[in-house]
Amino acid sequence: MNGHSTKHEMTDGEDRMQINLSAYYLGRDIIIQLYNNNAHLGTVAMGEYDHEEARASVSVITRPGHRDNVIAQKIALMVSKQIKGPTCVIAGIHIDNITKDEIDQIIKRVDLLTVKLCKQLSQINTIP
Repeated sequence: MNGHSTKHEMTDGEDRMQINLSAYYLGRDIIIQLYNNNAHLGTVAMGEYDHEEARASVSVITRPGHRDNVIAQKIALMVSKQIKGPTCVIAGIHIDNITKDEIDQIIKRVDLLTVKLCKQLSQINTIP
């Protein structure tokens, strides 16, 4: 199984704190969408894996006033390392009047979803 037709969808939390992650292949590359009920384009992070150096790097574009860059960059780095290839993360999470505690909860939820995705991806042979 090469995984190229596999789509991954997962959710963590509920109501105001619900986070959704979907990932699918574009050829051998992976596109990941991270959003909540106020989905939007906040940040795009492009992860790349350098096979000669055995390391991943990430470039990020963030819309003014958005702060999705931290989580998008982290996801792109983790997934690019996992698949040893290109990853594009599109993140848009907005919560009105968010508190510091809620930000911490969102980061934890995103981390859990990313680890879950990486585990699923590790079971798929993404590079023939």
